[in-house]
Amino acid sequence: MKNLDPARARWIRFRMGLLCGTMALGLGGFVSSAFRVQVEDGASWKETAENQRQRRLHIEPKRGAIYDRNGASLAASVEVPSVSADVVEMLRGIEQPAARDAALTEFAPRIAAVLGLDPTELHTKLASKRRFIWLKRRISAEEAQALRDLGDSKKQARAIKGLNIEGEGRRYYPGRELAGPVLGFVAPDGFGKDGLELSLDEELRGRVEEVKGLRDRSGRLIFSEGTNNEDALAGHDVTLSLDQGIQHVVERELGVAQRTYETKGASLVVMDPHTGDILALASVPGYNPNDYADSDVDARRDRAVTDRFEPGSVMKVFTVAAALAGGTLKPNDIINCEHGTYQLANVTIHDTHQNDLLSPTAVLAKSSNIGALKIGLALGEPALYAAYRRFGFGEPTGLPLPGEASGVLRPRGRAWYDVETANASFGQGVSVTTVQLAVAMSAIANGGKVMEPILVRKITDSRGNVLKEWSTHVRREAVPAGVAKTVAEMLTAVVEEGGTGVEAAMSGFRVAGKTATAQKVDSTTGKYSQDKYTASFVGFVPAEKPRLVIAVVLDEPMIGRYGGDLAGPVFRRVAEASLRYLGVPPANNAPKIKTVNRAEDPADAMLAAMKVDAPAGSNAPPPRATPPIEFGPPPPNAVRVPDAMGLGARDAIRMIGGAGLVPQVEGTGRLVKQVPNAGSAVPKGSNVRLVFEPAS
Repeated sequence: MKNLDPARARWIRFRMGLLCGTMALGLGGFVSSAFRVQVEDGASWKETAENQRQRRLHIEPKRGAIYDRNGASLAASVEVPSVSADVVEMLRGIEQPAARDAALTEFAPRIAAVLGLDPTELHTKLASKRRFIWLKRRISAEEAQALRDLGDSKKQARAIKGLNIEGEGRRYYPGRELAGPVLGFVAPDGFGKDGLELSLDEELRGRVEEVKGLRDRSGRLIFSEGTNNEDALAGHDVTLSLDQGIQHVVERELGVAQRTYETKGASLVVMDPHTGDILALASVPGYNPNDYADSDVDARRDRAVTDRFEPGSVMKVFTVAAALAGGTLKPNDIINCEHGTYQLANVTIHDTHQNDLLSPTAVLAKSSNIGALKIGLALGEPALYAAYRRFGFGEPTGLPLPGEASGVLRPRGRAWYDVETANASFGQGVSVTTVQLAVAMSAIANGGKVMEPILVRKITDSRGNVLKEWSTHVRREAVPAGVAKTVAEMLTAVVEEGGTGVEAAMSGFRVAGKTATAQKVDSTTGKYSQDKYTASFVGFVPAEKPRLVIAVVLDEPMIGRYGGDLAGPVFRRVAEASLRYLGVPPANNAPKIKTVNRAEDPADAMLAAMKVDAPAGSNAPPPRATPPIEFGPPPPNAVRVPDAMGLGARDAIRMIGGAGLVPQVEGTGRLVKQVPNAGSAVPKGSNVRLVFEPAS
């Protein structure tokens, strides 16, 4: 630069300085930006980078199981395959838009043919070109294999990439229709929609866990961090108080009664009066939760807890108990029943039978409305209402089932008038549920204590730890123990000669109970219908030391009307089978009634025909007696032999095989013998000899 003109040299130095200054400013800006990105905003940029390279997977936990009191599975979750598509991966390597559209046009029919889907609808789904699309949920094993073949380049000239088959939980109910309205069902989204599946959904579903994984530039998962909480991947198990064996008996008998008497519906509750355990809770018509979409909404309703009805004469039991406890009635009092007709204000009240002077026991046995209303009026409206509330009427029982009705005792804000008090004393103008009747009758059976009804015994986590447990709890005392004992003895007269419940009498056991035949209110006229009735029987057995309280309610029977004639036989058959199942031996002393002269009960005939497959009116022999069934949970690694007596070959083999046993078939027709006997505890995989004989 020494040889340069001084002016030109200064200009060069100026330009060099300007360039160095510009570079220095640029470098300073770059360093400043780098400092801001790496230090000041480093946390946010790191999070952005992690989000780009990580994939968050929401792991749906396996839904908890539902068991009966002996550990038999009522609801379980099984893994079934579902298929999704990653369209970006499916079209990888195809760059031209026209070629991509052509590829989707080719792929959609091929996939649709395998899955049985509409090709046009499937093409519309794939045209969205999303990373995740459900194609079909819960596919068969054959469909899953066919999809794998579509993606196998060795089997296909042009394999289809991006098809993902994943295991997905599906709810399975081994008992099919057994306790369907109680259990409810689970929708495809994994949420319970009815019954216990809905009310205990939070416990059964568990907590959804988020798992992070790395993905490559193609978006494919290459590493998973896993989960730190294994329990999060399984919901809690629920153990019920229901006994599968008794529930099966109840639903069988209730179904027979519905078909025989052509009822609109029916419900039945079996309860242990000393613990409050609900051993069976059934309503018909029912449904199969495995195929809930094929059922009517009305069939899913658990009538035992949701349906309110006027109880009729069953309420006389609690009217008499309240009067005895209040001191306005003595067991040896005599009540004038006015020869079957009584005028109260401007209302005339009738008895079915014309009676004059009756004791309180006879009032119950002959079901006198006039006798009951006189007892109720003598007790007084406040005391009668308070007694009904002590027995639990007018309030929900608290069972964990959706839609439970509380029933209605009286209009809000005012007391009963005399006519309303009279009507309430024999069960008109009030409404109850079947469960409420069972709870109230349990108080008579156990010495006056209203028990907390128990449907859920305990909730456990996936490791078997008990998280919550329900134990026996006495809500209150309804009546003194002496009064309850007296009323229980009175109720045995209902099933003795001259009583309305003779059809409920049992050989070897004394039965205490009450019949009811209640007119239903016609919704169109607002008056009592002349041809729509509710027939019921609520009682307990054995009367001296009650083991079971059974409430039977038949809604609008078309054949027959009276509770003693219709509901009484259902009570008897359920009680006989349940006591045999529980191993309760009959007493040496026969019931007080000498001979039970039953009218021809069509339900008895129908059940006998089911067991021996004999045509009506034939001289077929009576059904063979079933050996006593053992009860309680089986030993470890063992199962109890199901009771398949009377079934056809297909149903019997299905039942035995479903229990994990190997059926060995002899003969054809109906099953008349099985070895080992029903209820026997045997190792899984054992042989069960099934002997079939043709109908006589």
